[in-house]
Amino acid sequence: MESLFQQINFSITEYFRFMDIFDILAVAYVIYLLIMLVKETRAEQLVKGIVFVLVVMQLSQWLQLSTIYFVLKNTMQVGVIAIIIVFQPELRRALEKVGRAKFNLPVTTDEALNQDINNTISQVCAACRKLSKKRVGALIVFERETKLADIIRTGIVLESMISAELLVNIFEPNTPLHDGAAVIRGNKIEAVACFLPITQNENLETEIGSRHRAGIGITENSDAVAVIVSEETGRISYVQNGKMQMDLTIEALGELLTDLLCLEKNGISFIPKMMRKH
Repeated sequence: MESLFQQINFSITEYFRFMDIFDILAVAYVIYLLIMLVKETRAEQLVKGIVFVLVVMQLSQWLQLSTIYFVLKNTMQVGVIAIIIVFQPELRRALEKVGRAKFNLPVTTDEALNQDINNTISQVCAACRKLSKKRVGALIVFERETKLADIIRTGIVLESMISAELLVNIFEPNTPLHDGAAVIRGNKIEAVACFLPITQNENLETEIGSRHRAGIGITENSDAVAVIVSEETGRISYVQNGKMQMDLTIEALGELLTDLLCLEKNGISFIPKMMRKH
């Protein structure tokens, strides 16, 4: 009987050891995800500041600096509310990523849908080519998983089939719809003259104008991508996740959009016709 109890006790001990290891690994993984979330964002500097305050608070306790410890301890007690306020954009993006997360289930490809996307990319690239030559400013946003209904409501709803000629006409200077962004949903121009949130990134170069800052802002707050044509230089830029690639060729733009927007191809090339090398 005593031997049986010893075996049960040993099993329980081993079980809790396994759960402790699992607990540590789970916490480590969560910390890793948090680090990746704030990496290369404004929150990264704020996290460094919070860690510094915690270190100073612990040192002040060890060194018996009562006043400093009292101030820092009481400040950190309301730190949770402060963190929620300060990190609101980052928390929003994190929750959106959780909402967009998908399980790796078998996916069937839809060739017709890919052909629609192929046509959309071709029309956008053709429009950007013409706009760039004429040095006409443009801002085109592709809606993806995160719906942009709140952005669409700020503009004029078209729900029009996409064409290069229509896009060029929309951004023609001194026309009613040229100011603002065109939002593409699927294979349609859903709305035009839409207002986008301006990025709050203070590290951007001063020569980057409001159109580019708006393109960065929408990609920081959603998984949308933006294509921008500069009015001053005619240069084409591509923005995703708040990161901007500038001075692209039409071919490079087509490849970026194809890689991002097209489904798995099952070995079939869905590069836009105008992008294919003869």
